[in-house]
Amino acid sequence: MTISNEEELTRLKDIGRIVADTLEAMGAAIEPGMTTAELDFIGRRLLEKAGARPAPELCYDFPGATCISINEEIAHGIPGNRRIARGDLINIDVSAEKGGVFADTGASFAVPPAARNIERLCRDGRRALWAGIRQVEAEKPLAGIGMAIGDFARRNRYTLIRNLASHGVGHSLHEEPKEIATWPDSSERRVMTKGLVFTVEPFLSLGAEWAEDGEDPWTLLSTPSAPTVQYEHTVVAMPNGPLVVTLPG
Repeated sequence: MTISNEEELTRLKDIGRIVADTLEAMGAAIEPGMTTAELDFIGRRLLEKAGARPAPELCYDFPGATCISINEEIAHGIPGNRRIARGDLINIDVSAEKGGVFADTGASFAVPPAARNIERLCRDGRRALWAGIRQVEAEKPLAGIGMAIGDFARRNRYTLIRNLASHGVGHSLHEEPKEIATWPDSSERRVMTKGLVFTVEPFLSLGAEWAEDGEDPWTLLSTPSAPTVQYEHTVVAMPNGPLVVTLPG
C-alpha cells in the first residue's frame, strides 16, 4: 500500500492503534498457568470490540485470532491448550483489518522470573527493531534497514533469522514489496517510495539462523534451536523519516 490521501492514512492509523492496543493488553494479561487459547481469546475480544477482523483467519484460515509462539516456537504458533509457565519466552503477533485496511505488529515477552540473557535478548530485540526503523525514509534504499539491523546484531553478538522477512501491508496482510530483508542483503536494490507502508520485524536470536516447519502446518521453529525474539511495527516511509502507526493509543 502506498498512502495517496489523508483518508487512507487516517484508516491506517486507526487499525494500527487497534492492533497495538490489543498487543499491549495481551502482553499485560500473560500469567503462568493460562493457556495460549485463553490469551488468544483476550485478543479476539478486543479486536472485535474495536470493529476489526483478525487477519490470520481472514486471509489464511489460520486457527486463531492471533499467533502465539512459546520458547522453541518462533512464529505462527497456534493458540491452544499449551499452558504458559514461569520463565517462558512468548511471542505474540497481532494483525487485523478494519475498513479495508490492514496493520501488523508483534512483540516478545519474558514471563518472570526470566534468565538474565533472555531479559537482555528482549531488550536488544526492541533495540534492533528501532535500528531498522530509523532507516525508513522516502527515497532511501530498503537495504539500509537490513544493514542497520545486521550491524546491531553483529556488534552485540546475536544472530538473525534469515528466512522470515518484513513485507508490504495495507490493502492486504502481505503485499508488495515482499521479502524485505531484516539482515544484510547485498542484492537488494529497491527504494522506499513516499507513502510506502510496510513492516519492520527482525528476529534476533542467541544462535539460530533459520526458521523451519514444526509438526503442524503453521508453527515455525528456530534452527539451530535457540531463544529468539521478534518485534514488529507497521511503518510509513515519509520524506522526513518513519511514521510508526502501531503504537498504543
